[in-house]
Amino acid sequence: MLVTTLQRRVLLVAVLASFVSFLDGTVVSVALPAIADELGGPGIAGLALQQWVVDAYLVTLGSLMLVAGSVSDVYGRRRVLTVGLVGFGIASVLCAVAPTGPVLVIARALQGVAGALLVPSSLALIIATFSGEAQARAIGRWTAWTTGAMIVGPFVGGMLVDFASWRWVFWINVPVIAVTLWMLRAVPAAEGEPGRRVDIPGAALAAFGLAGVVFGLIEGERLGWTSPGIVVPVVVGAAMLIAFVLYQRRAADPMLPLRLFRVRNFAWGNLATTAIYGALSLGGFVVTLFLQQVAGYSATWSGLAQLPVTFAMIALSAWFGTLAGRYGPRLFMTVGPIVAGAGFLLMLAMDETAFYPTQVLPGQIVFGLGLSMTVAPLTAAILGAVPAHDAGIGSAVNNAVSRVAGLVMVAFAGVITGGVLDVDSFHRALLVTAGLLVIGGLLSLVGIRSVPGADPVGPDESGPGEGLVKSA
Repeated sequence: MLVTTLQRRVLLVAVLASFVSFLDGTVVSVALPAIADELGGPGIAGLALQQWVVDAYLVTLGSLMLVAGSVSDVYGRRRVLTVGLVGFGIASVLCAVAPTGPVLVIARALQGVAGALLVPSSLALIIATFSGEAQARAIGRWTAWTTGAMIVGPFVGGMLVDFASWRWVFWINVPVIAVTLWMLRAVPAAEGEPGRRVDIPGAALAAFGLAGVVFGLIEGERLGWTSPGIVVPVVVGAAMLIAFVLYQRRAADPMLPLRLFRVRNFAWGNLATTAIYGALSLGGFVVTLFLQQVAGYSATWSGLAQLPVTFAMIALSAWFGTLAGRYGPRLFMTVGPIVAGAGFLLMLAMDETAFYPTQVLPGQIVFGLGLSMTVAPLTAAILGAVPAHDAGIGSAVNNAVSRVAGLVMVAFAGVITGGVLDVDSFHRALLVTAGLLVIGGLLSLVGIRSVPGADPVGPDESGPGEGLVKSA
């Protein structure tokens, strides 16, 4: 099947625009010890600072990605991508020059705001430009490179920390953004949909609700779980999240269209996403910290240790995406997470030495194989469950679910480890990670329905996902 020059350019732009957002979700992980050493101080330090540097980004990214899908549909994908890229570049510079921990946390939150504009618009560009099996293949390639960005992040970050400074973790975004903006000029502009509105109240309820709950999870160990400073934010945050769901049921143009969850593959796919991406965030966070802070790896070697997963993703994701487009996603979404979970169970062999050939490498290889089986079929199944005119919000919902699951599990890291990372607490975190991955596979087995050879955007666009509902 021939791919046009425009399609190649759109795919490259979509990959690059999402690449910086995904990369910054993980590239910072190996820099956390260096950041804590330099910027830790009164009020925020140690594990709490490390968690906030990760979660400040994920809170705004996850909560605003939903409304960003609507913004993309209202104002046009190219325009929103441009604004997001410029904003991400400015926020990256602010992170790079941050003089204190709180300033860095605020800059990371601003990075998340801009990053939220990138992923939904990028995927929506692919959905609008490709169709049929070519769309599944394009999604597979997008998944390979963007997820590869998440996995290669620790290696890139480690090199920069060891040979330059942790601040270069943020400076590297600037040239990538400049190239993407230059290429984006040749992508035709798409008009926004008339009559659509941005759900500002919904965005506020989601963002502040998530922030309250995450604040309690991160600071509970330090301030005390019964402290008013913890109880009040958690209760208020939970109430705002409940209010958010209730408001979405009656909003004229909701940022989270609950009608999409009446489509079986969309609903079950997002449940599986919650478990799988929660596991990936928790596992990546604790493995990277353990290798440096307990096993004594340098930042560079910590990143190199996780490169087998990157190689597997780049080599295999597009292939598994094509197979899922041909045979349906259910088998891959079931087996893949279970294999990935087995990889984390193999890492239970790790002790204080983390001897790489026998204790680290086998688990990384098996995890990489399972992840490669999972991600492209999962993305294709969920996006294939919604009609093309809902592509922006559909991709936004799925990416928001994955980011929110990640930020909650990183916030839970202190609870799981008891605030101290040693061999025993690390093993507990590995067991939780493997358990979540297995749950993700079982959810896919129970809920996903495959339609081999079907058009990934669904054969019937007369209503939200009706074609898939009929096929299921």
